[in-house]
Amino acid sequence: MNPEIKNCQNCKKDFTIEVDDFSFYAKIKVPPPTFCSDCRTQRRMMFRNERVLYKRNNNATGQEDEQIISIHRPDTPVIVYDDRTWWGDSWDAMDYGLAYDFNRNFFEQFKDLYRKTPLINLSVTNNLNCTYCNVSEGDKACHMLSGSERNEDTMYGNRVVYNKQSSDLYICFENELCYELVQCTKCYKTLYSINSQECSDSYFLLNCKNCVDCIGCVNLRNKSRCIFNEQYSKIEYEKLKNEFKFNTVSGIKKFNDLYKNFCSSQFFKYANNIKSEGSTGDNLLLVAKSINIFDMQECENIKNCTWGMKIKDSLDSGPGIGMSEMLYEVFDMLQNNSVLFSVVVYNSHDIHYSINCHGSSHLFGCYGLRSKNYCILNRQYSKEEYEEILPKIIEHMKTMQYVDNKGRIFKYGEFFPYDISPFAYNETIAQEYFPLTEVEARVNGFDWYERDERNYQITININSIPESISEISDDFVNEIVQCEGIGSAVSQCTKAFRITQQEIELYRKLNIPIPTFCLNCRHYNRLQKRNPMRLWHRSCMCDKTNHEHSGNCTNEFETSYSPDRPETIYCEKCYQQEVV
Repeated sequence: MNPEIKNCQNCKKDFTIEVDDFSFYAKIKVPPPTFCSDCRTQRRMMFRNERVLYKRNNNATGQEDEQIISIHRPDTPVIVYDDRTWWGDSWDAMDYGLAYDFNRNFFEQFKDLYRKTPLINLSVTNNLNCTYCNVSEGDKACHMLSGSERNEDTMYGNRVVYNKQSSDLYICFENELCYELVQCTKCYKTLYSINSQECSDSYFLLNCKNCVDCIGCVNLRNKSRCIFNEQYSKIEYEKLKNEFKFNTVSGIKKFNDLYKNFCSSQFFKYANNIKSEGSTGDNLLLVAKSINIFDMQECENIKNCTWGMKIKDSLDSGPGIGMSEMLYEVFDMLQNNSVLFSVVVYNSHDIHYSINCHGSSHLFGCYGLRSKNYCILNRQYSKEEYEEILPKIIEHMKTMQYVDNKGRIFKYGEFFPYDISPFAYNETIAQEYFPLTEVEARVNGFDWYERDERNYQITININSIPESISEISDDFVNEIVQCEGIGSAVSQCTKAFRITQQEIELYRKLNIPIPTFCLNCRHYNRLQKRNPMRLWHRSCMCDKTNHEHSGNCTNEFETSYSPDRPETIYCEKCYQQEVV
């Protein structure tokens, strides 16, 4: 068998299905996809709302005055229970089961089930004293976290694990007393930094490791008291640090401009991969024989996957996948085997086209089941009945196909159609990683939700934001601050924001000013600091005469730095010769 070039149903671009891909599809008994990898990822992300929260009635009680926080907006035609009721024994998802109708398309039947079975308001487990958190587990005293686990006294973070007393984090692990970090691990009192590990008491670091008391540095290892990669004495360092005035809004902005200029003159490693032989992607740790993957750890033989760990023999999966194998077109998975075209499945085996099912096996087209086996559309079958009817349903899905409002065809072997998602495009993480304008989304046939105009009575405008935290009293929690983002549609700017008491206390500990952007703008600004989840084939740009190569280095690689970007990109060998 040879590779085949297909044309994507959605973006109309050509994509290649490799020989190994065909082998995997044959192994799991599904036909090859008709959407390209990027469009498959985008479609999955359209089913995941992490950060857009609403107040709505709790349908578990039927009392109009009892409101809950939910990822489902009030006008969405779904039933929503609070998480305690949803996980309780007062209701049974099997009561909503449907007999399969061979006169109707499968996806239409699943949509009926999905719309009438109670949905959970938030995905939270074992949190204590947390507010506005979602997709979070074991957090304590946290606020506005998503994709989080076992953080404490931490605010405004996404994809964060084991952090303490920190705020404004993205893909961060085991940091303490930190602020505005992107892809950082085990740092202490480190601020405004990217892709740095085991650093402390530092500001504005990029690609640094084990640095103490450093400011504005790039590619440093095991250094202390450096500014813009230059060594200083303790007295000189403290003098310059004070002159930068990191305790003020103007000082932070002025230094950030200097830092951007310094970074533009530095070289960068083609990818942030560690001990990941035979693999392509970015932000990889202990990965083997894997292709086009991002933010993955301890994985083997996977392709087109994002944000996960300990995954084997899987394709087109993520975000949020762990300790599983034989996954295809899924996200939010934990301890599973052989799960296809599904969302939020834990501790399960042989699950197809199902959402929010746990501790189960042999499910097809189910929602909300726990400890169940041999079910289709939430209806119980015997093992023999299940094995007899399932091949007929799969064949039926191939012949009676679902066609959406843009003429895109969905049959067995494709993830759920876009319009089965209960979320509008701009409510989901698809807007974060594949940003669209409202016009672009609607042209693509995607739903878009426009919030009601919020007429905030701003009490502090952009030009009046206090310079330092010393100018702020506890009463500042009552102020409404104008956002510097000025209503950006892409970042979904809230135009104004409040500062909580928890924030004030952290800013005082770190002696930094309050932010000038709302939480959404800050989140989107952090997202812009990471490279896209896409690879380009490039050559090393090193021309150092003291390296082993003569003239320009000839090493080639796959990198998330596009050819039109200005950075100087080195291969692994050239990079290590310069930084170690």
